[in-house]
Amino acid sequence: MKQLFDFFFKGNFLLKLLLLIWSFLTSLFSTAQVSRNSDLFKTLKAKDSIIFERTFNLCELEKLPSIINDDFEFYHDVAGVQNKEAFLQSVKNNICPNKEEKLIRKLDKNSLTVYPLKNNNQLYGAIQKGKHYFFIKKEKELQPTGAALFTHLWILKNKKWKLKRVLSYNHLPIQN
Repeated sequence: MKQLFDFFFKGNFLLKLLLLIWSFLTSLFSTAQVSRNSDLFKTLKAKDSIIFERTFNLCELEKLPSIINDDFEFYHDVAGVQNKEAFLQSVKNNICPNKEEKLIRKLDKNSLTVYPLKNNNQLYGAIQKGKHYFFIKKEKELQPTGAALFTHLWILKNKKWKLKRVLSYNHLPIQN
């Protein structure tokens, strides 16, 4: 093996140069996580806030349907699969009816990442990933209950971002 390595790399400047150029070109054309300061990151972070802060935490249910795509699919490792209608009903019936013991979601802001999706260098969607924590709010006190990971597929449709797919997984209880 060492002889093969020495044959290809030892003193072979041209091969080293070709590998360097290839790695540069590969990194140039690959898509990576966008900067936290980018418009795309800020836009999707704001959409996350509509879903969770405004709808999930504050129960402003009217804000949710307009950002959910018609063929929306929600995959949950505990609750199964839901389409748009079932998801909206679940939020209404399971998250928002109990004002005395309200389920609250908090984003781990350091975990949030966004990856653009392009076709012929044209942005058509993005993948948003992160971690969030859940609490039960009783008499203005938050009691931690669990944590989970999420992956969202956002589609840019008529210049508007729509949530198309959600993976909600690795739900674990908080260990006291």
